[in-house]
Amino acid sequence: MKKGFLHISLLGMFVFSVSCRPHNKNGAAGNEEKHPDTLHVATLYGPTSYFNYRGQEMGFDYENVKRFAADAGYILDLKVAPNLHSLINMVAAGEIELAAYPIPVIEEYNRMVRHCGKKEVTWQVLVQPAGKNRITDVTQLVGKTIYVEQDSKYHYRLLNLDRELGGGINIIPINKDSLITEDLIRMVDLGEIPLTVVDSDIARLNKSYYPRLDIGMKISLEQYSSWAVGNQFDSLANKIDSWGKRKENTDMMRDIYKKYFESSKNPAPYEDPASSLGLKMKKGGRISIYDDIFKRHAKITGYDWRLLASIAFNESTFNNDTVSWAGACGLMQLMPSTAKSLGVEPETLYDPESNILAAAKLLQSLDDALISHVKDKDERMRFVIASYNCGLGHIYDAIALADKYGLDSRKWLGNVSEAAIMKSRPQYYNDPVVKNGYFRGWETTEFVDKVISVYNYYSLQTK
Repeated sequence: MKKGFLHISLLGMFVFSVSCRPHNKNGAAGNEEKHPDTLHVATLYGPTSYFNYRGQEMGFDYENVKRFAADAGYILDLKVAPNLHSLINMVAAGEIELAAYPIPVIEEYNRMVRHCGKKEVTWQVLVQPAGKNRITDVTQLVGKTIYVEQDSKYHYRLLNLDRELGGGINIIPINKDSLITEDLIRMVDLGEIPLTVVDSDIARLNKSYYPRLDIGMKISLEQYSSWAVGNQFDSLANKIDSWGKRKENTDMMRDIYKKYFESSKNPAPYEDPASSLGLKMKKGGRISIYDDIFKRHAKITGYDWRLLASIAFNESTFNNDTVSWAGACGLMQLMPSTAKSLGVEPETLYDPESNILAAAKLLQSLDDALISHVKDKDERMRFVIASYNCGLGHIYDAIALADKYGLDSRKWLGNVSEAAIMKSRPQYYNDPVVKNGYFRGWETTEFVDKVISVYNYYSLQTK
């Protein structure tokens, strides 16, 4: 792997590109800037920019640059840089034409690149529990304890604010090797820490997972950012600017923004699934109206039919009309591309028979893929459930991280589950053994716990 960037390598996905490069203003082709068929782009892994979800490439910046490239007639050649500094250097050095990532509009970067496209505006906000006791003014921070990543911009902003207020804010810096911003947000939601500070876009995205958070109080000035091109690519910058101003593209970008930053990602994050289900089910009764279908198609998987039912409950609470923020459909919340790869037409996913059949085939394929690594069937079931939730590539990555960092890669709890959580942190999702980048490991580990909880409940309540 080259140190400067990672080529995209996603399980089951392929990126096609041609070899031609753009001619530089000062290149052999003459002084006129040329744009070839291929647009060479880089971004960063992250929850807002680019990630792999259930085997599908996603992200706010990724979807926008993909649409721009298609509209402009380019083949998209996408790379992932390890950090913002490397990304900007890649643009400035002409290794790529475009950084599809929000590059801060500051003097240092303005000398190196040309900003283009839609300007994003963010500011730092206080993340706190919602309610009548919420903090509404920065002066109320005196006497409060706030946890932030050590040596981050949030840390420096709080230090400055503390000086402005004459002291009194109890600032707890956290080493980013142990916890990152997303961890701190989650800890505020769970009541494990009182407060943290993050950028407003990260706060909005996480509020879609944790709705009882309050993110309304600004503690900094506004910061502008946008995509950027090399200084020699004026016509490309102008093309991106013009594309972003067209109404149909403005509307499209607004819809993509809502998808990532506003749509609920976890409609019942505080519910104990087994307990809530227990209020509705009598011992010896039916789990759902789909029991016969679960029983019929479970024969494909080699697993108990109640595992299929447990996944369905956690994915959709047996609502066959459900569509997730990412486009997963029906009872078993399958991505259309996944269903198609399993021989089930996406348009049939709202038919319970087809939906459950596709899920059974997926479980079978995941079990087949993992059996050589995890011999014990009960243990392997946890790996299969995890892969169902996030995609097999991320679990392969977690296994590789477990091997590298001294964990037991054949055990889920406390081992590969911990490695999965590690993959939400830059030092690990940029590790050379990782091929599929960032993902929200907590979401998958909690999904496994919930499915197992419901499965055990069903096993006690039914025959």
